[in-house]
Amino acid sequence: MNNYQDIVLRLKAIFDAAVDGIIIINSRGVIEEVNPASCKLFEYSEKEIIGNNVSMLMPIKDSIQHDKYIQNYHDTGKGQIIGIGREVKGKKKGGEEFPFWLAVIEVKLEDRVIFTGFIHDLSEIKRAESQLIHMNEELENKVVERTYELENVVNQLLAMNKQLELEIYKKEKAQEKLREREAELKLSLAKEKELGELKSRFVSMASHEFRTPLATVLSSVSLISRYTETTQQPNRDKHIQKIKSSVTHLTGILNDFLSMNKLEEGKIVAHHETFNIQELCAEVVEEMNTILKGDQKILCIHQDCDFQILNDKKILKNIMINLISNAIKYSDEKGIIECTVSINDKIAIFKVKDHGMGIPESEQKYLFDRFFRASNVTNIEGTGLGLHIVKKYVEILNGTIDFESKLYAGTTFTIQIPVIL
Repeated sequence: MNNYQDIVLRLKAIFDAAVDGIIIINSRGVIEEVNPASCKLFEYSEKEIIGNNVSMLMPIKDSIQHDKYIQNYHDTGKGQIIGIGREVKGKKKGGEEFPFWLAVIEVKLEDRVIFTGFIHDLSEIKRAESQLIHMNEELENKVVERTYELENVVNQLLAMNKQLELEIYKKEKAQEKLREREAELKLSLAKEKELGELKSRFVSMASHEFRTPLATVLSSVSLISRYTETTQQPNRDKHIQKIKSSVTHLTGILNDFLSMNKLEEGKIVAHHETFNIQELCAEVVEEMNTILKGDQKILCIHQDCDFQILNDKKILKNIMINLISNAIKYSDEKGIIECTVSINDKIAIFKVKDHGMGIPESEQKYLFDRFFRASNVTNIEGTGLGLHIVKKYVEILNGTIDFESKLYAGTTFTIQIPVIL
């Protein structure tokens, strides 16, 4: 088997195994090839599709205009979908319509031109979006309902307070009791309001943070199919790396949510074990070197700490990874991240210093709040949960966390953890 035949067989295998639908038509819109995913999606057999005009897979209003679109593209070289991609609707064999993302490319052969369409079903995404909107509406209605109920309770309490003041206004204990009730009610109302705000921020953040990497994966998958030549492997590798990065980002978001939930419910406790603190730092630095940007470097300084300690190794590692990854994220591509570890009177001291963008002074008081993100990093991906989780971890280990930051000059975090030597 020569190289050409081998390439053809490989491309055929990829074509048949593709998760998304792939349809090839000629310049007259007649379907010449279709992969199994397309047949499953439209609920036709291959024999029922091949040889027919592609308009059979479209709703009536779109199928009527399809031939005009092709002719217009031949005449002007400009198309509404070709080379662009957009969301459209398809029609299954039974007449059911469904949404999908269509990316069409023109392929010029020696004697003719064909068009290849890549079809990604959006039905599940649309259903998820609809459910998210519905859940948000229910949440808003619930907050309004609870607020109304609490307002009624407040009014009732105020009326009761007035009556009690008229009856026993000279009795100090009664007045104190009423003030306590009023304070509890206001606290309850404040907590309810905070809950509504947190859930709204969560819905907004989750929608944005999930949509961006999913869009990157979809566009990269579509673009990979364009690079059919062996010499174009670097282009394919670039988009494969984008897909891996997006999946890693999504995994990080889910891990943040799971960690926060466990921490808030008190499900994470310290499990002490004996380990070498210097070896732990080297392990973390080695792992973080894999995510450095450009010419970034991690400088690790150990100050007389090459010995065994007793503490929770896993929690300490999570704290260090979170702080160093933040330093990498918010530093430029030539930045140096300094990691210093020392032991002083049975207190392990960890310092992570970067020379990045820093934190605006007016916003530093919110740094450890859930979902907080500084105004100068809104264009960088993140959930706003990392430092909140770090603070909770430090508290579990009975430690403290402090920081110093100056805008455009960098940030230094200092962690102090009591340890048993």
